[in-house]
Amino acid sequence: MLIAQISDLHLSPPGELTHGHVDNAQSLTGIVNHINGLTPIPDLAIITGDITDAGDMGSALLARDILSALKCPYHVIPGNHDRREVLRDVFAVPRDGFLNTVVSAGPLALILLDSLDEGAPGGVLCETRLDWLVQAFRETAARPTMVFLHHPPLPLGVPETDEDGFRGAAALAQMIEAHGNTQRICAGHIHLATQSLWAGTLVTTAPSIGMHLTRNFMPAPPPSEFIKSAPAYLLHHLTGAGQLVSHVVTLQDDETAYPFGPVAGDAG
Repeated sequence: MLIAQISDLHLSPPGELTHGHVDNAQSLTGIVNHINGLTPIPDLAIITGDITDAGDMGSALLARDILSALKCPYHVIPGNHDRREVLRDVFAVPRDGFLNTVVSAGPLALILLDSLDEGAPGGVLCETRLDWLVQAFRETAARPTMVFLHHPPLPLGVPETDEDGFRGAAALAQMIEAHGNTQRICAGHIHLATQSLWAGTLVTTAPSIGMHLTRNFMPAPPPSEFIKSAPAYLLHHLTGAGQLVSHVVTLQDDETAYPFGPVAGDAG
């Protein structure tokens, strides 16, 4: 079982560069082509939010046009740069309420959580969403589970996103610990690939497709900036032995595979 996770697309309308510098449409196209070239092709892809940079219809339509080339099914959840009503008009998501859903993926149950607090950068799980999650965990109690959402529910040492906060994180932690079968919490938002233990499970964050936040570990770091980066995504692999392994996949200009061993003609 292979699950691709693509996050923080930040697409701008066709023909525009995001923040005047980054062609995220080109990066997303490269990632889609890369996923389609894998053997085997992933069983599905999860897009963990910030599909658009400004929540506009043109950017969402562009994302759909590019993602429609995937040879596997895909599901989207919103990030803080998105608008639910725009995503509803463009993608196959719940037609009313929050954009939560449960997806069956072989032996796994995938819980897709809408953590968007429209108009605010941070994440939130309100009482309505927490009530939905209680039922989702009941329905998936017998299966290993992965939870996908845009906002990581804990600070990860990135000042710009740590200060955004996550309301409802303590309640989520209690549910994760009580469920006892959550194999992974998969988020985005911070534009960097990280992992940390939390609530008895592993939280992983996917890199942005082309805009990594700068890392700064000073006690009083300056305002965060981004750097243009190679297209990247996560690939979650449920092995035949039942281990869930998460890979960071970074696209390279040259992906020629060379055999180990002596070079032809090398007397040594």
